[in-house]
Amino acid sequence: MMRLVLAGLILLPFCRPRVRRWDGAQWKAILLFALAMAGMNGCFYAAIARIPLAIAVTIEFIGPLVLAAVLSRRRRDLGWVLLAGTAIAVIGLTDAPTAGSLDPVGILFALASAGFWAFYILSGKRVSTDVPGHGALAVAMLVGALALAPFGAATLAPVFESAVSGARMLGVALLSSVVPYSLEFAALRRLSARSFGVLLCLEPVVAAIAGFALLSQTLTWLQLVAMAAVVTASLASALASADQSPQPRSAAAGMRASRASRAAGPQARLARNGVPGA
Repeated sequence: MMRLVLAGLILLPFCRPRVRRWDGAQWKAILLFALAMAGMNGCFYAAIARIPLAIAVTIEFIGPLVLAAVLSRRRRDLGWVLLAGTAIAVIGLTDAPTAGSLDPVGILFALASAGFWAFYILSGKRVSTDVPGHGALAVAMLVGALALAPFGAATLAPVFESAVSGARMLGVALLSSVVPYSLEFAALRRLSARSFGVLLCLEPVVAAIAGFALLSQTLTWLQLVAMAAVVTASLASALASADQSPQPRSAAAGMRASRASRAAGPQARLARNGVPGA
């Protein structure tokens, strides 16, 4: 909860949301986006308190992958989604505990987080399209933190025990919320929900590389192959989305068409009036 509060407060002076100009439909979209963000964060942290992080992340990715599969219009697109999902399972579940040793409540929280993540993509796409600027993101963070307040207010006291702990929390909010959410919000404005969902599959790859480089965690050959499969599926999905996007007409072509239309206008009107030779 504190991450979202600090992240929203950091963004406010830069974004300066024009809340008075938002109409009812825009406010509704922002509130749904905030609830999705709150549910995604709250359920995820409740999950990792009960089950291993790798398991929780793997289960959580069911959300964007299922969304990408539902929104896929071609079999090839669905194939890339399935490839990415299988590869993520290999990355996250290698050397994982058996299913019987996992807390079922933790699994349910991870599944709920997956559902909220899919909702986050859809609602974020709506907000990024309907509300200009990044002000809606800052407001959604603060509203999402307010929604989590009944569940996380008791954990706020240690944050303010010292300046060092406060500075650490500020750094966490900046690196884990302000930067990634701002980049995701900008990406949602430019990508389809399906492509965004598949590209999110790159996150476990980046996490595995960071663990190898910063924490000296080992990677098996199977995990390396799975990482390559995720990258391939993500790139292929993004390229396929670009191919399907309508290409904007160039300014020169538009001017030529406009001139041709004006030139043909008088003749077209004469023809409609039945004037000979038109």
